[in-house]
Amino acid sequence: MSGVALVAHHERETARSHAIFAAVWCSEHRHDFWMPGQDADALGLPEHQSDRPVAEADLVLSLGGDGTMLRSVGLLDGAATPLLGVNLGSLGYLTEVEPVDLADALTKFFSGPETGEWSIDDRMMLDVSVNGVRAGRALNEAVVEKSESGHTVRLLARIDGEPFTHYAADGLIVATPTGSTAYSLSARGPIVSPRHRAILLTPVSPHMLFDRSLVLDPSEIVEIEVSGHRRAELAIDGQPTAQLDEGDIVTCIPSEVTANFVRFGAYRYHQILKAKFGLTDR
Repeated sequence: MSGVALVAHHERETARSHAIFAAVWCSEHRHDFWMPGQDADALGLPEHQSDRPVAEADLVLSLGGDGTMLRSVGLLDGAATPLLGVNLGSLGYLTEVEPVDLADALTKFFSGPETGEWSIDDRMMLDVSVNGVRAGRALNEAVVEKSESGHTVRLLARIDGEPFTHYAADGLIVATPTGSTAYSLSARGPIVSPRHRAILLTPVSPHMLFDRSLVLDPSEIVEIEVSGHRRAELAIDGQPTAQLDEGDIVTCIPSEVTANFVRFGAYRYHQILKAKFGLTDR
C-alpha cells in the first residue's frame, strides 16, 4: 500500500473539500492517506489526523500556495519524498496543478515515473547555522534583518572566510535561485533560473553607495556577522528563527539535500514568470 500525506492551507475556503476529495480518491485506489495533526484540526478532519511523519509518504500533497509548499518542504526536513503542489491561491511559482486536475495528477503519479508522465524538479536548498549550531534549512532564503524599526543594522558579510564589506542596511538576504523570485526580488535582486545552483546575497534598503546583489558560486560559504550594537533577527523562509546579538554569526552553505517537486511535462518557469508579471510578447 502506498502512502499519501496531505499538507493544507488552514484558511482557504475550498481546502477542506479538496482534502476530502483526495482522501476519497486514495481510499478508492487503496492508498494510505493521512494529514499532520495541525492540518487535520484546522480543516475539521480529525479522522485523517496522524502522528506519522510526512516523510514516510510516497507522495506529499501540498494544498494551498507557495507558502504551503514552503511549509511542506520544512515538514519533510530533507527527505527525498516527491512533493506535488495543488494551487488554491493566485498563480504560484512552486505549485504544479489546479484542483480540477488533481485526480488526473494522482493517476499519472501512481502509474510510475517509467511511464514518462512525470519527472522530478529538484531544487537547491541552504543549510543555515548560528554560531555553528544548526538553525534550519531554507528553500527560498535566510534573512538577517534589523530588530528595531527606524534603525539600520550593521552586518559584516564574509565570503569563504574573507571579509567582503560591512553593510548598513535593514538586512541581508541569502537566497537560492528558487528564492530569487521571493523576498530577494522585492529588494531588487536578480531573477535566477531554478535550473542554476547559485547563492544570492542581496541587501535590503542599504544606506551606502554599494547596493548591488552578488550572485555567488554554490561552493562559496556566506557568513553574516552582527557587528554593531543593535540586535538583529534571523528568519528562514519567512519564519522567525533566532535573535542575534553583536558578534553572532549566521552561516549559509548549500545543503546536500534538495526539495523534489513533481512536474508533469516540461516545466515552463519562464512562462510562469511572464504570467506573474503580466508581460506581453510585444
